[in-house]
Amino acid sequence: MTSFRAPALALAGLIAFLLLWEAIPHFGLVNPAFLPGPSVLPAAFWREVTSGAWLSAIVGSLGHYFTGLILGSGLGVAAGVLVGMSRLAEEATAWVVRVLRPIPGLAWVPFAIIWFGVNPAAAVFIIAIGVFWIAFFAAQGAIRGVDRDLIEVADAFGFRSPWQRLVKILLPAALPGILVGLRTALGQAWMAVVAAEIFGVAGVGQRMMQASSLLATDIVVIYMLTMAALYGLLDTAFVAFQNWVLRWKA
Repeated sequence: MTSFRAPALALAGLIAFLLLWEAIPHFGLVNPAFLPGPSVLPAAFWREVTSGAWLSAIVGSLGHYFTGLILGSGLGVAAGVLVGMSRLAEEATAWVVRVLRPIPGLAWVPFAIIWFGVNPAAAVFIIAIGVFWIAFFAAQGAIRGVDRDLIEVADAFGFRSPWQRLVKILLPAALPGILVGLRTALGQAWMAVVAAEIFGVAGVGQRMMQASSLLATDIVVIYMLTMAALYGLLDTAFVAFQNWVLRWKA
């Protein structure tokens, strides 16, 4: 019975949350135009699907999402590994990192529009900026955290060149930390998608802004839940991939 308690409590909590959510607009505590109840969402979702708007928005956003995620994470990991391996590189880039890191992704929107125009390239740029620093710090920290005794062992076995150390020692040892950073980047990239699309690039963000301007809050909630579901699927798939890659740790 104990094994069923946690799922049962989780289900009960979800049902209670949905009932409370439904009750708030139903009893007039909040105007339903501002907070639609969950009972109206299936019909709204079906309208979006049958009109083709839902699939078009999702396909557009997934294209921006994966391109920005791969580009930003790839560059972030590469830069983080390079800086983590070299004390000289770390010292040379210290103030560059301190200046650029606090700038939020939304602050780059004007430059994205100026440089790329209102098109998918601008959205990809914003998403890539959003995940770059997560991947960078995860990779840098993981490389710097590798046990120095492993480096000495590598020297003893003749792995003295930077490339040999990287491939044989540093990357395998740092991989768990790098993957943790990439998992965090998965979620950050979804948060950046909306910000990257609100200025007119076709996708979930643009569709949400269109719906909000018409007070179609049920449509806004549909896309919020859609993003949550997509993130859940991607995170589950990434965890399975992570466990497979790190199966040697089991």
